[in-house]
Amino acid sequence: MSFTTRPEITGTFGVATSTHWIASAVGMGILERGGNAFDAAVAMGMVLTVVEPHLNGPLGDLPALICPAGAETPTVICAQGVAPAGATIAHYRAEGLDMIPGSGLLATVVPGAFDGWMLMLRDHGSMSFAEVMAPAIHYAAFGHPVLPRVCATIAGLATFFAEEWPTSAAVWMPGGAAPAPGSLFCNPDLAATWQRLVAEAEAVTGREAQIEAARNAFYRGFVAEAIGRYLETAEVMDAAGGRRKGVLTADDMANWQASYEAPLSVDYHDWTVYKTDVWGQGPTLLQSLRILEGTGVGDLDPNGAEFVHLVTEAMKLAFADREAYYGDPAHTTIPTDTLLSRDYAATRRALIGERASLTQRPGVIPGYEAWAQAAIARGGLDTQAGPGPGAGEPTMAHLTEKRGDTVHIDVIDRWGNMVSATPSGGWLQSSPIIPGLGMALNSRAQMFWLDPDLPTSLMPGRRPRTTLSPSMAAYQGRPCLAFGTPGGDQQDQWQLVYFLRLVHQGLNLQEAIDAPLFHTAHFQSSFYPRATIPGHLMIEPSAGEATIAALRAKGHNVEVAEPWTVGRLTAAKREKNGLLRAAATPRLMQAYAIGR
Repeated sequence: MSFTTRPEITGTFGVATSTHWIASAVGMGILERGGNAFDAAVAMGMVLTVVEPHLNGPLGDLPALICPAGAETPTVICAQGVAPAGATIAHYRAEGLDMIPGSGLLATVVPGAFDGWMLMLRDHGSMSFAEVMAPAIHYAAFGHPVLPRVCATIAGLATFFAEEWPTSAAVWMPGGAAPAPGSLFCNPDLAATWQRLVAEAEAVTGREAQIEAARNAFYRGFVAEAIGRYLETAEVMDAAGGRRKGVLTADDMANWQASYEAPLSVDYHDWTVYKTDVWGQGPTLLQSLRILEGTGVGDLDPNGAEFVHLVTEAMKLAFADREAYYGDPAHTTIPTDTLLSRDYAATRRALIGERASLTQRPGVIPGYEAWAQAAIARGGLDTQAGPGPGAGEPTMAHLTEKRGDTVHIDVIDRWGNMVSATPSGGWLQSSPIIPGLGMALNSRAQMFWLDPDLPTSLMPGRRPRTTLSPSMAAYQGRPCLAFGTPGGDQQDQWQLVYFLRLVHQGLNLQEAIDAPLFHTAHFQSSFYPRATIPGHLMIEPSAGEATIAALRAKGHNVEVAEPWTVGRLTAAKREKNGLLRAAATPRLMQAYAIGR
């Protein structure tokens, strides 16, 4: 019997797994009361904004993959907001910027997460708006045991909040100090916002009409109005060291809404893997699978140096293409078919050698050569100054707790409905609290560039190329697996390693999560100040000294992580006979899977 840190959860009624045990319990509670996976996911998402406010917020972003029972393929819910009408390169350059700050008011795009959840609830859920909001309202109003990492984040920014972001100090430092770990923490302003939304929803009759009333109140009513009023005059310190006004307006919110899209996919052995389009980084996982399918990776020791080297080098190539070619396909023609083709993968695979690559190597696609050259040039930027307050790449325990991160949710109900969602943004450290709302704006605009003619150039109405990347997979044509993780640029790296172990080693969901993880920061970070670390490879010490030594001998710039600190994966699966499985990482001691 193989040891795992916790059992793989199995049952037939339902499974809910997320990055916080309270959210997972809330999701299971919704299923127990007759709700479906979509109801459960929305309730979990709302609760996560309360209990993990350093990792996500109501004014953040949301991509989700949903698969109603019996559907042949999943569908993407795109709740990634767009750049405001006033977000032009000329305006940001006039503010003295050559890079968008990682925090503050100019870093925000239209808040998307709430509308995405409401779209899911309206079209696929069965419960009322009030029912799915009740748990989040409870924890905001009456308190939840605040995580040590939340307290550390607030404490590290206490002086900054008091001096620069007083609206944040008022919410996160009641009584003038950061909360103590494990103490009951309330956000009465957030509770009042939710309660007012419920009241406005219940002023009309009918489940769908009530959800529409909540959406309207959020994007065209009192929430948008409060955001617009604050941004008309607010000038706050950002990560670039200046006090600047934002450009988001209430009209920007009123003119945007979440939408449905078809996913991208590739076949790999008996599996088909589904991701968002190239406005997200998800296709890097698909490209990596295309590169690896001709290498014999499945025959290698999954904890050995050859496996780690091969997978790392494939990821470097896929992420180099992300930097060169990914962007919002609604605004730019992206060579997606080429990027996901087997012929193109073969040319990329041929670049993998016995030693670690130390250069940025996007592929050369005819007609797009300028994008590749621009990505190579950006990879050489001097970013050693480091991020300012509240900025930086979403990371794990081995890096600063002042930086944001993300959360993840996977749910499957007894009918076979599936959800995989990765909400993020609106972190408590990303932007000041909007007065009276108890919530902060997102900082996703930092993923744009202020250079023209790129697929990721700042442009009004364009989606930033996000890192948020939920996953689903089908086995022999039957959608059955939902999985994902927080972790910024690492999300698709950890998911790739996890998926390869499921496919080739036959591990169960928990065994594959508990196995040693690794990732590289060789390519350009998506987050301010957009650093690169050539040849970098972080790996958990459980991979073994021999593996680590062999990787160093291959030229990798190896950074050994603290034990059990890399990755926050969760997963859920439905077998053909209806048996349900779920698992969650033990890392950081927050994620949990529940089911029966």
